[in-house]
Amino acid sequence: MSESDDDAPQLSTHALEALEEFRREQEIRESSEREIPEENWQLSQFWYRNDTASSLAEELLHSAGENGWICCISSPTAFKALMEIKPDTCTAVLLEYDTRFETTYGKAFAFYDYNKPTELPPQYENAFDIVLVDPPFLSEECIQKVAQTVKYLTKSKILLCTGSVMADKANELLGVEKLCFKPKHNRNLANDFSAYANYQTVKLTNASK
Repeated sequence: MSESDDDAPQLSTHALEALEEFRREQEIRESSEREIPEENWQLSQFWYRNDTASSLAEELLHSAGENGWICCISSPTAFKALMEIKPDTCTAVLLEYDTRFETTYGKAFAFYDYNKPTELPPQYENAFDIVLVDPPFLSEECIQKVAQTVKYLTKSKILLCTGSVMADKANELLGVEKLCFKPKHNRNLANDFSAYANYQTVKLTNASK
């Protein structure tokens, strides 16, 4: 080793850790720009239109703040849009049954089975400033279990997207009210779809209906 090598500045352990974290964030951002996987109808997957995903992502970020914690449950297209706009200071997690998204999002992904509503990392309990959830099935059994998950995760704010037929049950379980904002999907669904919240939304108020 030459004298010049000895004199070369060395990064501290803290700086190296920060650099590694930055690289991980960059990898996640680059992954989020890839095309989202095809819908798996056996898993009841129906992707949002880009404008819907963007509107939801903007609402999530506004509600949580730049240093907030955001959780998206069974809503990977909204999560993708969120990852494209959130600052590094904001923590976002995708809870999803489809493990294809683990390859894309790494540590930002957590496996989720609604039949095991609170089998989640303990650090997630009441950790999130806002939770967006799109229950995979239009049934009372599904929304009841998903509601347990939401209550486990959120500090207070809840944003729900589901069929209009579930309005009364959603209000009963989560205290959410129907919004004027209507989520749209890439494929036309037979069931009327609505958005709900337990707080006054801002970015969805002026979004396309």
